[in-house]
Amino acid sequence: MPIDKQVETTAFLKRLFGARSPVEVMTTHASIIFLAGDRAYKLKRAVRFPYLDYSTAQQRHTACLKELTLNRRTAPELYMNVRTITREADGRLVLDGTGPLVDTLVEMHRFDQECLFDRMAQRNSLTPAIMADLAHRIAIFHQEAAISLKHGGVKGVADVLEINERSLRATMLVPDEVATTFSQKFRQALKTHSDELERRRQSGKIRRCHGDLILRNICLWRGAPTLFDCLEFDENLATIDVLYDLAFLLMDLWHRKQQELANTLLNRYLDEADETDGLGLIPYFMAIRATVRAHVTAAQAEHAAAPNVRASVLSEALQYFDLADALLNPAPPTLVAIGGLSGTGKSTIASLVAPYLGQAPGARILNSDRIRKHLHGVPAQSRLPESAYRPEISEQVYANLRQEAGRALRAGSAVIADAVFDRPQERKKLEQHAAGWRVPFTGYWLRAPIEVLISRVAARRKDPSDATADIVRMQAARHCGEIDWVNLDASQKPDTIKADILRHQGIGSVASLSGDNLRPPEAMKPS
Repeated sequence: MPIDKQVETTAFLKRLFGARSPVEVMTTHASIIFLAGDRAYKLKRAVRFPYLDYSTAQQRHTACLKELTLNRRTAPELYMNVRTITREADGRLVLDGTGPLVDTLVEMHRFDQECLFDRMAQRNSLTPAIMADLAHRIAIFHQEAAISLKHGGVKGVADVLEINERSLRATMLVPDEVATTFSQKFRQALKTHSDELERRRQSGKIRRCHGDLILRNICLWRGAPTLFDCLEFDENLATIDVLYDLAFLLMDLWHRKQQELANTLLNRYLDEADETDGLGLIPYFMAIRATVRAHVTAAQAEHAAAPNVRASVLSEALQYFDLADALLNPAPPTLVAIGGLSGTGKSTIASLVAPYLGQAPGARILNSDRIRKHLHGVPAQSRLPESAYRPEISEQVYANLRQEAGRALRAGSAVIADAVFDRPQERKKLEQHAAGWRVPFTGYWLRAPIEVLISRVAARRKDPSDATADIVRMQAARHCGEIDWVNLDASQKPDTIKADILRHQGIGSVASLSGDNLRPPEAMKPS
C-alpha cells in the first residue's frame, strides 16, 4: 500500500535539479525518476506491497545500494552513484549532507528514451544483428552470475505458480472455473518437468540473474545493448534458472509479434551457452512469465480512470492469458533440412521458417558454418583457412550437427539443419537420424542459376560463410547425386519460399505458433 511520506522530498528535488536545467519527472508503482540534463535520479517511493517494502528511509537506502551493485554487473557505465538526502540542523534538506538520513537516490547517466528496446520494438527498429549482440551479452552475464544450489528447482517454480494463481484470482480477469483449469495445467506440467528442473538446479543452472529481463529494461547505450533495472528487492524471484530469466524476454518479443527476433535471440544464445538440454522447459517458462504479465496488467486496469483505458488494459491482460494458455500446449518436434549450394539463401530461409516450427520460440537452427567456426574456436564471422574445409573436418561438422540435432529433438524442440548437403551420404545420414528419433523429416533443396549464387556470395558482409565465387563454381561442378528432397526455386523472394515451405509442412498461409500434441520428451529416444 502507498505511504505518502515524500511530498517534501519530491519538491526539494524538483527545486534542486530545476535550478540547473528543466526537469522531467516519471512515476512508476515503485519509483520516481527525475530526468535533469545528462543525469537521471531514481527515488524509490515510500510504498509497501506484498512483494516489496520501501516504507522506511533505511530500507530504501539499502535497496538503492543493492540496485547500484547488481546493475553494475551489466551496466557499469550507466549506474554512477548512490546519493543521500539528509536533514541538517537548521531543518533544511541537503543532498549528501551530514545530518540524519531522509531518503536516497540512485544516480545514473541519462539516455534517450527512444533507445529503450520496447520503443524500438514498436518502431520495428530492432534487428537480427542487435539480437545477436544482445544474446552474446546475456550469455556472458549468465555464465558469470553467482550460482545458487538452494534456490530454483521444483520448489522455486511451485512458489511462483502459487503467487500466479492467487494473483490471477484476485484480479478476476477470467471466471473462477477457468482459473482453476488453467492452474491445474501448470501443476501437471510441473510434474512433467520436475526431473529436468532438479537436474538443472543441481548442475548449477540456477544463478543470480536479472530477474526482470523484458524489453523496457534494455536500452541501446553508446551503441551496445545494455541490461539495466534488474530485480533487486527479492533474491528468491531473481535467483532463478538462466532459461527462466531469458524466457521473460522471449515471451515479451513473442507477445509483441516479434517472433523472428525471439527465435534469433534464442539461437544466438544457444550458440554460446550449452543450454540445449533445457529447451523443453522454455515454453513452460514463457507461459509462467506470460501469466505474471496477465495478472500484473489486470491489476493495473483497476487504477485506470477512463473506461476506455481500462478496457484496453484488460484486453492486453487477456492477450497475455491466452498466450500463456497456448504456450502450455507446444507443438511436436520435427527435423527439417535446408540444403543447396552456397548463395541459395539457406540461412535466410531458415531464419524465416524457424519461428513457425515446433514449440515456441521456434526451431533450433543448426548451421554448418557456425559449427565449423565453433570447432576451430573462432567467432562466426572470422574467416578460416582452406585447411579447415578438408573432407575429414567436414565429416566432423556434419556429425556434430546430427549430435546437436539429437539433443534438441530429445528436449522436444524442432530443428532446422542448415548446410550445403551436396554429398548424398550426408543427406542419407540425416534422414536416418530423424527416423532414429522417431520424428517427421523433410528436406528442402534450394536451386538458382549460378550467376545468382555468385552475385549473392560476392555481396556478403560479416557472414559466417566463407564461400567465394570459386567455391560456388566448384560446388556446381560437383555431382550431388540424386536429390529426392523438395526442390524450391531460390531465385524467388524469401517470403515466397517461406510460404512454400510452411504450406508443405502443413502449416498454411497463417502459421500457427503453438500446438496441442507435444509428445513428452522422455518418450523419445533413438530406435
